[in-house]
Amino acid sequence: MTATDTLALLERELTLLARHHLSNSQSPDLHLDRSGYQLLGRLEHGPMSLGQLAEAFRLDVSTVNRQIAALRDKGLVERIPDPDGGVARLVRPTRRGRDLLRADRRTRRGHVAQVVESWEEPEVAALHRLLTRLNTSIEELEGRPWPRS
Repeated sequence: MTATDTLALLERELTLLARHHLSNSQSPDLHLDRSGYQLLGRLEHGPMSLGQLAEAFRLDVSTVNRQIAALRDKGLVERIPDPDGGVARLVRPTRRGRDLLRADRRTRRGHVAQVVESWEEPEVAALHRLLTRLNTSIEELEGRPWPRS
């Protein structure tokens, strides 16, 4: 098998992984839609402006504004003044937003646990290590590191 063949197979598997991930994002067990989950996950690392969120997600500010407005209408985020005195207001999760994020994270981890239930622990650790490496490489190419905790 050539390197080109391997890359073609990898691309196909990544496409399938994204499809599976999206279908799991629509599980009735989840409280947050995909964008809400991702936005709240990023905001748990600290308040951000709409512009900062748009840049982090590579989206138009109007798109992020609509998504944040939907979260605000549900009481999951709130706008606060910039503590550094900036003009732009910042967005942060509310207690309810943090609680739903934690609940959905537990549910999603349960889904992953079901998938790898028959795997040996070293296999799960290897997958984690390789996915982290893949994501880190993407972030380095884009110049956009993503916070991890």
